[in-house]
Amino acid sequence: MRRSTRARRPSGNARSKRLLAVVGTLAVFGGIVAVTQISSAQDRRTYTRAASASCVAPSPGATSPSGQGSTTRTWQNGRWVRNHWGDGQMSVAECQAVKAGNGGAAAGPPTVACPDVKGKLPQVPAEARNEVDRNLALLDAQIAEANRRLAADAGRNGQDFINNAILRPLADKRKATLNRIATAIGRVAQRPQGLDQLAQCALADAGQNAGGNTGGQNGGGQNGGQNNNGGQTGGNNNGGQTGGNNNGGNNNGGNNNGGNGLGVLAKDCTNSKLQPHDGFQNGNRCVSTAFGEVGAAANNPSLLITQFPNQVNRNEPFTLRVTTKNLVRDRFLAAGQGGYYLESSLLNDQGLVRGHFHTACRMLNDTRQPPNPQDVPAFFVATEDGRGSDQPDDVQIQIPGLPQSGLAQCAVWAGDGSHRIPMMERANQTPAFDVVRIEVN
Repeated sequence: MRRSTRARRPSGNARSKRLLAVVGTLAVFGGIVAVTQISSAQDRRTYTRAASASCVAPSPGATSPSGQGSTTRTWQNGRWVRNHWGDGQMSVAECQAVKAGNGGAAAGPPTVACPDVKGKLPQVPAEARNEVDRNLALLDAQIAEANRRLAADAGRNGQDFINNAILRPLADKRKATLNRIATAIGRVAQRPQGLDQLAQCALADAGQNAGGNTGGQNGGGQNGGQNNNGGQTGGNNNGGQTGGNNNGGNNNGGNNNGGNGLGVLAKDCTNSKLQPHDGFQNGNRCVSTAFGEVGAAANNPSLLITQFPNQVNRNEPFTLRVTTKNLVRDRFLAAGQGGYYLESSLLNDQGLVRGHFHTACRMLNDTRQPPNPQDVPAFFVATEDGRGSDQPDDVQIQIPGLPQSGLAQCAVWAGDGSHRIPMMERANQTPAFDVVRIEVN
């Protein structure tokens, strides 16, 4: 695969760095399950099932750089990609909206999410810069006006009204503005193609609506009663979370010794002295949720960082291209809202894992000693888009920049619906993760 100059195939030195990074990652996390702990913000999370008396700011790296909230959208290859910051931890504004709402439902008005235009433009000639900037500002004004109309409507007139009276006219206005941008550039340089594909917008932070763009794949998995999912999780909803003993019938009294002579110490939480895990990101708990479904070896998830820069400047945005295989990215139970280790792993009809994947970058202060496992990364996001199959496909992860100079370790890893690394048929298979190191100048 050919790479651009910026994201070219790593040199021998870079390949060595990558190999060291993979080995280092396994050593750092000390086991597969421990990798997912990077998503935890523990005592700083902003939402619990019994909402706290006040809303506090989430940990660094837990919310989107633009401050839009726990979920943002980007338009990629004809579909919306949902990015869940901090595994669903809420910003203060979102938390306050939940506390002010009815029965825990978010109370704030919906807002519009539109594909990024500025980032998709070629280099704008100086002769066209003023006109292009005016029209980019007009696009922002159009979104602001749509948001004002959504707030004024307050959901009174339903989804059809939003589609016909707000989203469709917004798309028409954007299409005309995008055409003016293309024309301005085309007068002095090659006219950019395909800008009209950026005209369509949807409702932000509304996976069940989104103007139909998400394909309805989540089955309401983003909200409160997320584990029901139209019955797809079977008997796994909260399973043994309350008593710690159910676990799909695995307790069976004295079955902890197993029938294979291995001297198994425990197979459930029956004799654990720890309190039951409740789906929130807390340690010193015993998780009784059944592991769930494991696929055949050829169907186990795999992924790779297939494009990345070798070095960037501080606070300089950059992109990682992540290519996944055998991972259906349609299940995400927000860990910050009680969905952590809560749902058993599930396969689709083709025997592929249903879940999402995580991306994190953290600074390495010392390459001879593992970093502190409890530290919050400089960047973290969980990504789902309703796509994924037995064929490789790509997702672009847009990182807004890292604030500290030094050596960054950027890792990606697959997660099932409740954020565990997916299980594999055999013990000698490599889990679905990859890691690279990037110099930050």
